[in-house]
Order: sequence, then structure tokens, then C-alpha cells
Amino acid sequence: MSIRHPKQTRPPPMDKREQLVTAAFELFYRHGVHAVGINRVLAESGVAKKTLYNHFPGKDDLVAATVDYCDRRYFSWLNARIEGAADGEATLNAIFDALDDLFKGRDPSVQAFYGCYFINVSAEFSSPDHPVHQLCARNKTAMLDLIRLHVGKMFGSDPAVLEVADTIAMLIEGAIVRAHVASDLDAASKARAAAQRLISTQHH
Repeated sequence: MSIRHPKQTRPPPMDKREQLVTAAFELFYRHGVHAVGINRVLAESGVAKKTLYNHFPGKDDLVAATVDYCDRRYFSWLNARIEGAADGEATLNAIFDALDDLFKGRDPSVQAFYGCYFINVSAEFSSPDHPVHQLCARNKTAMLDLIRLHVGKMFGSDPAVLEVADTIAMLIEGAIVRAHVASDLDAASKARAAAQRLISTQHH
């Protein structure tokens, strides 16, 4: 990784692959994968068609790269939001608070909310055997692992851990869908309250 001079204020220029992936992600996220053609990605990115096919043999390969890009960006954002929160319930609350800010457009470090990219894309590649679908599922598995880790911090090896973690994961997914499909911008705070009730019943 190159180190920028402290006095340099402009970010380093993106390479052609990064330009393509970033432009494609923004278009696919806002408009849908199948609604956006390669020519529109080329026009938006300013990259030549030959260069695109040097990096990505087909559109599916480009889509897969945008899913990977979004996954890394999502966890970078989420980890920054939960950093400093105590393990366990405080971190789970921080996740819900981060989503609340995302839904309501209060976090300037992330783009406008158009639903969950992983849900949106997996719906367009609906076969569970498709590599793009599996990449989307990987994000959800990682998210569940994070939740299980922090539920485990509260309840140790209690058999209820997996059930509580799975339920909280479903509350998070439900909140994302509600916020996007039903425009319920309070979905995260409602889900957080439900998670807190669930956790409190396990403590008794």
C-alpha cells in the first residue's frame, strides 16, 4: 500500500478496474443489475469497452466484483460504527443505531439508502447455486456470525445463544426490508426495541 504525503489533499486516482466497479455498483444499486447495460457502465466510468473485458470476461463477473466491493465497504462502515462499543448488548444496539442512521440519511459516510444490495442482487440471481447469489449469502453469513459472537458474550455457551442470535439477525433483515419496501424509517428502532425485549427475557 502506498503512503500519501501528508500535504497531499487529493485522493490517489482510481485504477481502471476500481473505476468500473465503483461506477457499476452505484448504477446497479440504484437501478438494478438487469436494468443497467454495459454501455451505461462504460459511459459512467469513462473506461473503454476493451479495458472492461480485460478485467471482466462477462457482466456477471462485474456484478460479482460489485458485491465483493459492497461487502468490504459495508463491513468497513459497520466496524467503524461499532468500534468502541462494549461487547455484547452495547454492540448489538450500535448495529441497530447505525441502521437507523442509514435509513434516515443521517450518516454522511454512506450513500443514500436503496435497500440492501445483497438482497436486491440475490433476487436478480435467484438460483442458490449461482456464484453471485452465493456471494450475497456470504455477507449474510458474516453478519450472523457477528451477531452470534456478541450474543455469545452475553449468554456464554447457553443453548439459547443460537436461537437468540438467529432471531436478532431476522429482526435486522426485517428492518432493512421494511425500511426499503414500506418506507418505514423507524424500522431499525422498532427492531432494536424487540431485540432488547428478547434479550431481557433470556436474562431472567
